[in-house]
Amino acid sequence: MTGTATAQDQRTIGAPVVSLAMPRMRRERGRLKNVPVDGPKQVLLAAPRGYCAGVDRAVVAVEKALDRFGAPVYVRKQIVHNVHVVQTLEKMGAIFVDEVDEVPEGANVVFSAHGVSPAVVQAAEDRHLHAIDATCPLVTKVHREAVRFAKQDMEILLIGHTGHEEVEGTSGEAPDHITIVNSPADVDTLEVEDPDKLVWLSQTTLSVDETMETVDRLRERFPNLQDPPSDDICYATQNRQGAIKQIAPQADLVIVVGSSNSSNSVRLKEVALEYGAKAAYRVDYASEVQQEWLDGVRTVGVTSGASVPEVLVQELLDDLADAGYSDVRATVTAEEDLVFSLPKELRQDASGKRDARALGGRVR
Repeated sequence: MTGTATAQDQRTIGAPVVSLAMPRMRRERGRLKNVPVDGPKQVLLAAPRGYCAGVDRAVVAVEKALDRFGAPVYVRKQIVHNVHVVQTLEKMGAIFVDEVDEVPEGANVVFSAHGVSPAVVQAAEDRHLHAIDATCPLVTKVHREAVRFAKQDMEILLIGHTGHEEVEGTSGEAPDHITIVNSPADVDTLEVEDPDKLVWLSQTTLSVDETMETVDRLRERFPNLQDPPSDDICYATQNRQGAIKQIAPQADLVIVVGSSNSSNSVRLKEVALEYGAKAAYRVDYASEVQQEWLDGVRTVGVTSGASVPEVLVQELLDDLADAGYSDVRATVTAEEDLVFSLPKELRQDASGKRDARALGGRVR
């Protein structure tokens, strides 16, 4: 549905309040000009958008680790795939590394929301690191499924992108049983040991449509392919794609806020084009929007990936308002209220008292 509240209310519908803790950037206003177009201008703002429960949990985990243990706190890989979040946490004292062998022995290290393999956990133990696991619980679910199916001697077809941290972590749970399937195009050349002992799992941040296309292709070749016990693509990925699917046919332009290494943000741009948007772009910051993108545009669709703080969306809306797009209408396709407990090491403060943010991340 499209909301009918005031303009300011519309701008905040579907916005995760938690993300407002990320500081705003100093930036220039008035960069985009209000050029007349044929008809009224409007913004269709996707709801839900931005931070999901797993991202909130991971970012708060780094913040609380810094509060609890002091700087520096090391983080293996980017805690979430967002440039602004990573840069902000670096300013607070987080140090991001590619592997745990870069972390001084005995130091504190946080594992990112995308998860790690057992080999990484062991490497951290070997260096006597104090590890805090900020893996999204929905990713952990996929890890457990991989372990269970491997114990049943099933061959696991993992639909996902080779090289993505989440896929590396899941594959590491059962490397002798997992084959990665990157896209539907991989299916025709896929070789399996026993077509009657196959099951598929998936990366949690994929395009829902492309994943199901891959599954359909797999099932054509291997009719006895088994499904996972529940959908692996996370609720936030599905909800954000669902919102942009509704907006795209009405939009002359869709702008997705999110980083280039964010799988779900990249998918949002692709979904927008697939579902009828005349043009779509992905940006990290509002300052990347080009004036020519708005030429002849009456309706702009706006959304953001699941690792994007709401402050970046609000900055984009400010710039679009400067260009005459002050009529903001929320397109609400789902309500989200899922929260995750923080890692067990961070649920109490230094005195042993349960922290107010122990359940669900930030104080709301």
